[in-house]
Formats: sequence, C-alpha cells, structure tokens
Amino acid sequence: MTDRVCRFLFEDLDIRGVLVQLEGAWTAMQHERGYPPPVKTLLGEMAAVAALISSDLKTPGRLSFQLQGDGAVSLLVVDCDEQLRLRGMARYTASDAPLAELLGKGRLQLSLQSGKAAQTYLSTVPLEGESVAEIFEHYLVQSEQQPARLWLSANDGQASGLFLQALPGAADKDSDGWNRVQFLASTLRPEELSLPAETLLTRLFPEETIRLFAPRTVSYHCPRDEDKVRGMLISLGREEVEGILAEHGAIVVKDDICNQEYRYGADIIEELFPSAGKILH
Repeated sequence: MTDRVCRFLFEDLDIRGVLVQLEGAWTAMQHERGYPPPVKTLLGEMAAVAALISSDLKTPGRLSFQLQGDGAVSLLVVDCDEQLRLRGMARYTASDAPLAELLGKGRLQLSLQSGKAAQTYLSTVPLEGESVAEIFEHYLVQSEQQPARLWLSANDGQASGLFLQALPGAADKDSDGWNRVQFLASTLRPEELSLPAETLLTRLFPEETIRLFAPRTVSYHCPRDEDKVRGMLISLGREEVEGILAEHGAIVVKDDICNQEYRYGADIIEELFPSAGKILH
C-alpha cells in the first residue's frame, strides 16, 4: 500500500467516493512521538480525513483541522495543502479511557488559508458523535447538505478511510441507490481498507458500475523553517531576546506540530540585531 487518495464515481447512481490509504506519511507523522495506541488511532483517522477533504482543493491553499476537547486527548491537529502534504500532532494527558471518551466535549475547527493574500476562512462546530468518523460525518452533512458516510481505520503502520456522498439528484436516478451502497459499505472490515482500490471497490460493490480516477500521492511534509523562527525573534525585539538569554542561558523554540526544536545561544543577538558599528574619525 502506498500513500494515495483514490476518487471514484458510481456512474449510474450519482454517488461519489474517496478512498484514502496512508502508510509512509502516517509513519513519519508519528515518528519519535511515543503515542499510545488509542491516541494513534484518533490521530491516524484524522490524518486520513484531512487528506480526503483536502483532495477537493482546486487552488493553492492549506486546510487545518483541529479537534479540541475536555477529555484525556485535549487536542488533535492535522493540516494538509492542495498538494496533499500532511503534518499533524496530538496532545494528551492519559490514554486509558474508552476511545469514545478520550476527546470529551469540545469543538471541531476547520480553517482554510487560500490565495496569495493568505485569506483565512474559519468554521467551528461542536463535537457531535463518539468517533472521528461520526464527528466528520456530522460536519460534512451539515456543511454540504448532502448525505455522507465515512469509515476509518488506523494502527501503527496504516491509516485509511472510505468516504461516500450522494450528489444532488441521486435519489431521482435510483431511489434505492444510496441505501444500497451504504449497506454494502457497512460490510467493510478494517483490514480491507489496505487493499488496492480496484480490488476493494469490486469486492464491496460487485454489481455497480464505478469509474475509478487516477490516484493522487500523499506525503508527509514538515521541513525546518529557520527563517520563520528568526522572524518571530526579531519581532520580539533585541531587549526581549536579550532578557530571555539572560534568564535561561539559551533560547529554545519548540515546534510541536513538526516535533522539532530550535535552539540559539548568545551569538544570535548579533545575527538578528547587528550593531551599527563604530564611527572612525
């Protein structure tokens, strides 16, 4: 299994679908994080959803997904751009609660940065559902006003998802089509989500005519950004940076979403705030 998003269409039913299969990208996202299994499950399922929804982006932009709750897992963050480059992280205090209780009560926040002006569009809704799949199903049905279903699975090595949505007028084409497709998809076993797209769809929907589009590649993308961190320090001003160095002996900036650390000593002062030099007579 490779990292890919496969879109497909039931041609006689006006129902669309997306199959997401993550392997290397998902492994890289959790590398050296030490997440316990329940946290991995939540974050992996959310990574699959992020790739799925971001595959709809038609112009340059970045979608950010945040699940914030009052449970043992207080924050899940995954973002993905139009090139399907993923990154994400989880914040938690414990993981021994039942899966449905890990998030508790909270909210789902989606933001889209789009265009050269970096315009940001924000949407926030309460958490509705006892799983990542139910939470996003509820959001998608409310936001797009079309029936939708989502099946997700994640473990140490793989994160996968299957999405189905009825298009406007689907009921006019086949009044039983949506119910039939949902029923067949509900027989899906988690391990089947790793099958090649053609094999899986043929197995689940043997009597349906399906158009399978060319897959798109997903990747993990979290490069170091020294310029951004240095820009942040410059914005603090020389006096503030000198104060931090005097108090702590070093400046340490932690990038949680990429699990990276930036560390600077006293020599950073002259790099960021070069003195005007001496005037010679």
